[in-house]
Amino acid sequence: MGHFNPENVISNQFLEDLDIGTNNEWIVERVGIVNRRTVLPLDYIRETKNTDFRAASEARLYTNAQMAAASARKALARVNLKPEDIGMVIAGSSSPDNIAPAESSAVAAELGIEVPCLDMNSACSSFGMQMNYLSIMQPDALPPYVLVVDSETLTKTVDYADRSMAVLFGDGSAAAIVSTRVPSRAVFASSTFGSRPSAWEKVGIGWNWRFGQDGNAVQGFAIRKTTEGVRELKSRYADSAGRFIFIGHQANLSMLTTVCERTGIAPENHWYGVDQFGNTGCCGAPAVLSAHWEKIHSGDYVAMSIVGAGLSWAHLMLIIGDEK
Repeated sequence: MGHFNPENVISNQFLEDLDIGTNNEWIVERVGIVNRRTVLPLDYIRETKNTDFRAASEARLYTNAQMAAASARKALARVNLKPEDIGMVIAGSSSPDNIAPAESSAVAAELGIEVPCLDMNSACSSFGMQMNYLSIMQPDALPPYVLVVDSETLTKTVDYADRSMAVLFGDGSAAAIVSTRVPSRAVFASSTFGSRPSAWEKVGIGWNWRFGQDGNAVQGFAIRKTTEGVRELKSRYADSAGRFIFIGHQANLSMLTTVCERTGIAPENHWYGVDQFGNTGCCGAPAVLSAHWEKIHSGDYVAMSIVGAGLSWAHLMLIIGDEK
């Protein structure tokens, strides 16, 4: 695993100084977020509040592909591989830089490799959907190493004059090097993916690049689906686990805390980063896994329950074995 976040920090104090009717106490109480990272220059946000989303794309300091490549390099270094060892790139994003071609092509170009590339997008649940897709492929149909990257520049879609949106989002990327053929100490033993298309309009980013959601409906859905997923995984795997760890979609710390209370997850076994990075869309959950990668050890069972627009959800069980 690998992850990357841009250097510029949008703190709660920064948002308070924008004079949009918010403060640290209001934000922490509602969403539990203290800081976020952005690809935008902070002076640009101060001066414009990002009212012109087309201009934001020009002002950004990193593209999705550049951030994804940074995450990929971190993952490659951890496993002592080179870019040329990768045989396929799969990318996902709720905030792609281009309609076409596939963003994975831009990532591969950043890494200097010529390999098959495709995008798989189910919004914030993309990582779970990508893992589920790979799990049902015939092993010999894939190259030995597949690079999966999820990269988000969500802050380019945020109107910083709107306090309800300004407090939520951050930017970043995550990468996973996956194999269906080469043994690893970390194995996805279970993966499921589902959607509720009848509610597709409840949350998303429209043609005008503006984010919108039915907050109450989406939060209720997120809590219910995440709770269901964790309970199911606990019932199947908790008795065998040395530690049963939970990573959820990094949208709202209050939501994640509610899931832990309902499923009996101890605070020390709840891994999250939303408080320091905000909602980073589809890279949130895998970035948390990457940030804790050096802390996992044999006998850990990591339950990942991720929800997203669509409405969509994915539940994954990662089992950590002995070093290979």
